[in-house]
Amino acid sequence: MSVDQFKALRRFVDKLTRENLWIYVLRLLQEGPKQDREIRDMMNRRFGFEPTGVTSHTILYKMVRDGLVEVKKGNEKSDQRHYEITSDGERAMQSAKVILTNLIKNAFDLT
Repeated sequence: MSVDQFKALRRFVDKLTRENLWIYVLRLLQEGPKQDREIRDMMNRRFGFEPTGVTSHTILYKMVRDGLVEVKKGNEKSDQRHYEITSDGERAMQSAKVILTNLIKNAFDLT
């Protein structure tokens, strides 16, 4: 069965991917600090989709504001920023996993 066969499945995929980019970003940052462009490239390779530059900047900005990610500047000669997951970001990932695990258990128990 193809995801494109049902509109509900396409919406479901969008909700689990593009509308929850923070989960994917934090997953990549669990492996170590990354630059914005590196995050977008890795999302495409690892998860099969790539957010736009504006979207990824917005998500990173919100995650920094919420304390899930922190910004580390490169050396004085460089403007490059690296993003790192915080302990709050790690806890958010653990909570998201519990929520998704419960969703799968409760919603798909007869499937």
